[in-house]
Amino acid sequence: MPLKLHNTRTRRVERFVPLRGREVRIYVCGLTPSAQAHLGHARSFLFFDVLRRYLEHLDYAVTYVQNVTDIDDRSINRARETGEDWHEIVRGYYADFKSSMARLGVREPDFEPYATAYIPQIQSMISALVAGGHAYVTADGIYYRVSTFAKYGELSGRNVEELQAGARIEIDERKDDPLDFALWKFAKPGEPKWAFDGFGDGRPGWHIECSAMSHALLDPDGVGFDIHGGGADLIFPHHENEIAQSEPLMSHPPMANVWVHGGLLLFDNRKMSKSLGNFEPLSTILDRFDPAAIRLLFLRTGYSKVMNFTDESMASASAELERIKRAYRALSDGATATATDLHATGLIERIEGALDEDMNLAVALAELLAFANSYEMHAARAGRDAALYEFSYALTLLGIAPQPSWCEIPALELPADLPERLKVTLGDVVALDGCEPQAALAMVIDARNQARAAKDWAKSDRLRDALLQCGIVLKDAKGETTWTLAG
Repeated sequence: MPLKLHNTRTRRVERFVPLRGREVRIYVCGLTPSAQAHLGHARSFLFFDVLRRYLEHLDYAVTYVQNVTDIDDRSINRARETGEDWHEIVRGYYADFKSSMARLGVREPDFEPYATAYIPQIQSMISALVAGGHAYVTADGIYYRVSTFAKYGELSGRNVEELQAGARIEIDERKDDPLDFALWKFAKPGEPKWAFDGFGDGRPGWHIECSAMSHALLDPDGVGFDIHGGGADLIFPHHENEIAQSEPLMSHPPMANVWVHGGLLLFDNRKMSKSLGNFEPLSTILDRFDPAAIRLLFLRTGYSKVMNFTDESMASASAELERIKRAYRALSDGATATATDLHATGLIERIEGALDEDMNLAVALAELLAFANSYEMHAARAGRDAALYEFSYALTLLGIAPQPSWCEIPALELPADLPERLKVTLGDVVALDGCEPQAALAMVIDARNQARAAKDWAKSDRLRDALLQCGIVLKDAKGETTWTLAG
């Protein structure tokens, strides 16, 4: 089936048809590194990482651009408060963010433009808007005239009259209309600035940066690019304003063929905020949880839906990751991921079927977990090498590339109170007084083996069940009894 995506601008799920044959051009609004990144930022980039991987799987040549807004009011204000250089503030926060993305397995963009590196392109676009009557100059800057763009509000589905009424609460008398927005802010004392011949020194507004960078890198001919993405919080006003200032200058609008937006992330059913005391930097969360488990958690919820992050949900995702690791480790025992038939078990077709339907990540994950639960059956039918190859490919497609450490048998730590817990269940069946956990386990397994040899099945089952109640699972194979922890 062809890939279908929900287009925010048309409010429909549409068949994805690239504008330029087998080439796909994507622009995703990136980070404004004026503060620590959080998990809400990561959710958006994780989704677009999977979308990019899937488009490449479908044999499209993808160009992926993710910008950096490296100049804004917050970084300037922080520099003023701390005495630091605003460049250093941005550099430090962005380095931390990049490290977190690498830990999450998010691939590097093809282009990572910094807004301040595109000042000439920004100024060229502003000049063209002024010349066309779409922008005007005031005492404090250059503003876009929203009334000149008839389709304003189309992306967000908002009525212009209602927007104007709401905007009048914070009316700025320097603007012709409350909805008009800044393209260029004239310089203020102590702020970074760039010369703009014919207008005046200053710095760009937020919205014009993305229009200029996407035009320069993805659409120099003004005929549009394929996908523009970001979080749902960017739909209005940021993306609405991008459309308004871009399309009047294009030869063949729309600016983007498809607009794709990821849902918001809540923390214990609340928005993350320092004022609420629930803010946790992304890097700190990655220290607490396996990054691969975080990716699994995000796969469980539709990309456009609101998602709730809790420690309980992370525990469940971590358990799912362990199931995947166990299946991979078992398949890897004596097998190699030979690139023979990618469709030997049908796993890839089932995942394709899910992702083709507006990137249904939850169903794709369910197929992956179902395979992990029945890997022995698939290995028997298709061969271990083929099953391992397909499983590995599917994991990598979803951004959970298998690691060498997965094949290492994890160290199992027995509960410290194991002897006492076993005594409660077994009484004096086995003398466990003064035993360490490992010795207690060995004595119970030995007693069970003796019972099995004597065909005392009732005692054997009692000993096995006592261990199971303590979270220890026994497995008898080839005359040997091994154990592992449940879960």
